[in-house]
Amino acid sequence: MRTQVGIVGAGPAGLALANVLAGAGVDCLVVERGSRERVEARQRAGLLEHRTVRWLREQGLADGLLAGATRHGWCDFRCLGHTVRVDYGACSGGREHWVYPQQRLVSDLIGTLEKAGCPPLFSHTVRAVTDIASRRPRLKCEGMEIECDYVVGCDGFRGVSRAALPATGHRVHNRRYPYDWLTVLAEVDRPAEGVVYAVHRDGFAGMMPRGRNVSRFYLQCPPGDSPAAWPASRIVRELRGRLTDGSAEPLPTIGALPEVRMLRMHSSLTEPLRHGRLLLAGDAAHVLTPSGAKGMNLAIADAAHLATALVNRVRHGDGRALAAYSAERLADARRVLGFSEWLLRLLHLPAGPDAGSPRAELTDRLATIRRLAEPGPESAAFAHRYVGSGAEDGFDDPPG
Repeated sequence: MRTQVGIVGAGPAGLALANVLAGAGVDCLVVERGSRERVEARQRAGLLEHRTVRWLREQGLADGLLAGATRHGWCDFRCLGHTVRVDYGACSGGREHWVYPQQRLVSDLIGTLEKAGCPPLFSHTVRAVTDIASRRPRLKCEGMEIECDYVVGCDGFRGVSRAALPATGHRVHNRRYPYDWLTVLAEVDRPAEGVVYAVHRDGFAGMMPRGRNVSRFYLQCPPGDSPAAWPASRIVRELRGRLTDGSAEPLPTIGALPEVRMLRMHSSLTEPLRHGRLLLAGDAAHVLTPSGAKGMNLAIADAAHLATALVNRVRHGDGRALAAYSAERLADARRVLGFSEWLLRLLHLPAGPDAGSPRAELTDRLATIRRLAEPGPESAAFAHRYVGSGAEDGFDDPPG
């Protein structure tokens, strides 16, 4: 087979990129190892940033989310029995998050590709990406080979795209954090009204809206802990203890737990993001923790840059945006990673011999949280970075 742009992986980044390329008349093919049913059932992220929705709308890819999403412009922090509401929508000039489960966005993007006559190739595993330094890189699948002008790897941290990197000439910056998160998808009797962060002496807990009858919950655990140590009764007890903590705000009633996983908390950044005619995007390029809900949004931002760059190169012979891809996207990834790590430090108490008393640490956290809720430059900086208003707004540094 032959295509101009071969895309490995049918996640949000690969599908969004393929839609824009197909709409611009660039021949492309998305190759995905999973079945369509599996891809459309994967429940991952759910918060779309302001800049993400703006770009999807500009590309004509936002009809489903504009019709079916809910909007959120505040989050609650709970600490020492206090609930502090941070109205980041007001502090960012009305910009808000859109709550739209990732699987629904993925399903929308697949449907649009089908209408364009460019459906993804499901249930086909790319075994290797070869010849990336040549003018004709290849995707080698079982019983099939696809010759491309460019390959875009959107197949995650452990995908074959990263495995195709040369032994020298690139660096991977990994960081392991001193805790893990139990991530729980739970059925609830009413939707979560907004994101709730609990800073607690027993560990962080979080509640994230996902839909009318489903919420995502997080619980901080010791590093290396096992899901087997967390039966449903313990999960519900810890969530209630940490997320309420003397607050008058009740939690939704938690029912069945269809998904319980342990998230090994780490981040990773691969540099550079281009090797010959192989370009990395999404989790293949950078891995973030769920802190701040940045992963899917950063992946779609990669796709936005690549879409413009590849259309310019393939259709018009202008390679300037493609040449700048790695440097510009790494700069954005570092800004986002910096904010995510700042939020992690706010949400987790330090451990070890240098840690202060839990009460003193919690008091410091509460003071910082209250500043985020007060009008001023610190709350504005947090709001713009948290909601993803876009670099043009000039808030590139984490607050504090």
